[in-house]
Amino acid sequence: MKPTFARIRRRLVPALALIALSAAVAPLAEANGGAPPPLFWKKTCAQGTEDSVGRELDRAGARCAELTVPLDHSRPGGRTIKLALSLLPATDRAHRIGTMVLNSGGPGESTLGMPLQTRAAMKDVAARYDIVGLDPRFVGRSTPLDCGWPIGLWLRSAGPTRARFDHQVAVQRDLAERCARRHADVLPYVNTRDTARDIDLVRRALGERRISFLGYSYGSYLGAVYAQMFPGRTDRVVLDSAGDPHKWGPRATQGTEDEAERALRGWVAWAAKRHGAYGLGATPARVLATVNAIVAAAEDRPLRVGPYEVDEQVVPYILSVGSGDDRPAARAELASTVRTLNEAAHGRPADPGPGLDGLLAFVLTSAGSPLAGPAAAIICGDRAAPRDPDTYWNDIQRSRARHPLFGPLKNNIWPCAFWPDHPREPLTRIGNPTPALIVSATGDTATTYEGSKAMHRALTGSRLLTLRGTTAHGIYGTYGNACVDAKVNAYLATGTLPAADQICHP
Repeated sequence: MKPTFARIRRRLVPALALIALSAAVAPLAEANGGAPPPLFWKKTCAQGTEDSVGRELDRAGARCAELTVPLDHSRPGGRTIKLALSLLPATDRAHRIGTMVLNSGGPGESTLGMPLQTRAAMKDVAARYDIVGLDPRFVGRSTPLDCGWPIGLWLRSAGPTRARFDHQVAVQRDLAERCARRHADVLPYVNTRDTARDIDLVRRALGERRISFLGYSYGSYLGAVYAQMFPGRTDRVVLDSAGDPHKWGPRATQGTEDEAERALRGWVAWAAKRHGAYGLGATPARVLATVNAIVAAAEDRPLRVGPYEVDEQVVPYILSVGSGDDRPAARAELASTVRTLNEAAHGRPADPGPGLDGLLAFVLTSAGSPLAGPAAAIICGDRAAPRDPDTYWNDIQRSRARHPLFGPLKNNIWPCAFWPDHPREPLTRIGNPTPALIVSATGDTATTYEGSKAMHRALTGSRLLTLRGTTAHGIYGTYGNACVDAKVNAYLATGTLPAADQICHP
């Protein structure tokens, strides 16, 4: 999962363009069903003075709308929900290519504000696209689902002992039961296949026969599912940081321990060269010893970091997320975090500072709840998880032998083990000739490079664009690699994939 706190740390359209667009969004009736209701674009996206994303969209000249869709697509006349959309219209309408729909990943991340970053990444070619941000069902503004639990209660390490793992089992069971009590009536309809059906209704409401699609992380999986379910409805497709579509589900992090450890070793070497700045150790071995001492101290007692208590089940998650980006600013942020944790491990006052404070608030307080519930519901709604806690414990123990830090994190039990409903449909089997450009970094720790190669094999018409020698997740327009950005924009401008797979370097 690509974490929301990282996304959080991450503009004028003529009125005539909007008028021209409004004439293009008339409902399109098709042979396979009736037309969805029309879209009525509002001139303001902001919902109150605290809505920073809405205010940014308004300053950029965006428009927002809602689309009514069925809760259960097999019963189009039944209960409905609302989807929230944002739109940055094409300004060069004489050379307009079409509409691009976006998804920022998660699952569970709001995409409403994403057109702002995407337009900047696309540079000149952005003028030729209507760029649409769509909050998926039960995410963000789209009939939001909130289970009322911090994401840190979910994404934790199992800890060092069976007793700590059993505590996690009880926590995960409680999380699932809490979500069921709040949302039992809609949980069966929170899944990727129904989201793909929503996207096709958006396409029809926009009056488009085909749409282009840009998705990151989970958004790449969603794009592949849409292409599989609705063949011939896509134009230009970019899947950034794509995972193995056959492994998607509650155990998708299993098997990523090697990538996590390589990334941590990369950061350790970086920190050792900056011992004078951070005081974590003058050699990689000494920095790693500092990290291990922090974990051991957290096993003995929770570390007091400002108002937060950070235990041995949270520290591995912090290290895994922080080391998954090799840009200097990200490495410096993790070094500051480890320095603070080291102070706490020695019983000294530890001020988290703005960066760590934001992360800990996201992980340990209700600030992460709007993402945690939808993310779990989508994952659990897509694929059933093993129900026996011993299955997880045995996998944890096997992995711990080689990966003592990350094995208990990557193999831990999730709420899906106790989810009230089994998925309504089987996992989508991806296999088709959809032309797509798949972008991946060789050091991706979340959706690994091997996963992107598996997506490439499943989409037989695709090309793979590899950023070598890089630890990153989410590359196009975000990592800052000019080679990747140029190749993606060339494809978006021409619609022509490279003749062969491509390679970029840092």
